[in-house]
Amino acid sequence: MLLHLLNRAPSSSSVHQDVLRAMGEEDGLMLIEDGVFGAVSAQVQHFPGLDGRLFALREDLESRGLAGRCDARVIIVDMDGFVALTEEAQRTVSWF
Repeated sequence: MLLHLLNRAPSSSSVHQDVLRAMGEEDGLMLIEDGVFGAVSAQVQHFPGLDGRLFALREDLESRGLAGRCDARVIIVDMDGFVALTEEAQRTVSWF
């Protein structure tokens, strides 16, 4: 399993499309920094078919005033959870 890290909001960049094309069936996607804007209900449709594999970093959600506004399909993890995901992954791929 690869863990893909995305730091751009789908509304401000098309890099999320490249991420989705590159992802395998077992890969996970972690939304970080401004990427967490993709976790809100109005934006999560940009990430179809990732149920159980779409994560958002709690600290970044909170710093952007998005805590409590995530779609139910997004798994919210704190920094410790983020570290655990990176340990489970064979490698991480950053998309900027």
